[in-house]
Amino acid sequence: MKLEMLSECPDFLRDFLTYNETIRGKSSRSVEGYYIDLRTFFRYMLLVRGKAPADTEFNEINISSADIELVRSVTISDLYAFMVYCKEELKNNTATRARKTSTLRIFFKYMSVQTHRLETNPAELLESPKVKQSLPKHLTLENSLDLLNAVDGANERRDYCIITLFLNCGLRLSELCGLNLSDISSDGIITVTGKGNKERSVYLNDSCKTAIKRYLEVRPNEGIPATERKALFISRNHRRLSPKTVQHIVKTTLEKAGLGGQGFSTHKLRHTAATLMYQHGNVDIRVLKDILGHSNLGTTQIYTHVSDKQIKHAVDANPLSGVKDNK
Repeated sequence: MKLEMLSECPDFLRDFLTYNETIRGKSSRSVEGYYIDLRTFFRYMLLVRGKAPADTEFNEINISSADIELVRSVTISDLYAFMVYCKEELKNNTATRARKTSTLRIFFKYMSVQTHRLETNPAELLESPKVKQSLPKHLTLENSLDLLNAVDGANERRDYCIITLFLNCGLRLSELCGLNLSDISSDGIITVTGKGNKERSVYLNDSCKTAIKRYLEVRPNEGIPATERKALFISRNHRRLSPKTVQHIVKTTLEKAGLGGQGFSTHKLRHTAATLMYQHGNVDIRVLKDILGHSNLGTTQIYTHVSDKQIKHAVDANPLSGVKDNK
């Protein structure tokens, strides 16, 4: 947890964040997200309860004065009023408000069930705004081939290997950057550390094996600090490749492939891998769930969308499609 988070946190909020990071194994990014959402909520509560200085800007309200009595005073009406404030005053979109709703549910469940500091849970019946389910943006098969063919430069083998792993294995950015040499087994399996430090095994296809083999032939072995030697992907400064650098590599290659400025990113390459496996490889959705490292099937089901071509094929495949009225 970041020190600036802890400095403003009331004790109950610090305990909640620590519990999620140490016991539930949530990533630092998730814990920071909880903190930001709850900081906004308690700023609002201090404001409406008249406990914030009148001349203080909303984003400058310090929540360290929030106490357990303030938490106990929260009602379901307060929670819905907060959602209205988020929409009308903070201009939060539906997805952002849905995320904040989820954070509040988790927090108040912790306060009532895990710690018993609340007798009742005001968020138990809190409904989330419905988020329009949009299809994940992804590259087509042709786009993917164009992207691979566009890789060049002094670090061509390394960059080609990176994009190959994104497109074939559906790795998250943090997962790829965290790969170590020891994560690659001789039998073609990589051990990936995903969200919550959960490990999963991902089988490498021939393209991945070849790309890794060719990269390892040119990977620097000299001048690498002891703390960085285990990293799979090494920068020109002989350090583990950072997420920012990988994002730059992907962005630059997308531009070379004529795919720049279309909203594609490292995470969209993960979407691409999942979509290609599902649409072209006929991979079972439950298998896809394990490959992607999703904790529940519902997250994976977004990839069950079908293309217009598949819909047309399905309709044309109807045995009655050729029947005509001859009367």
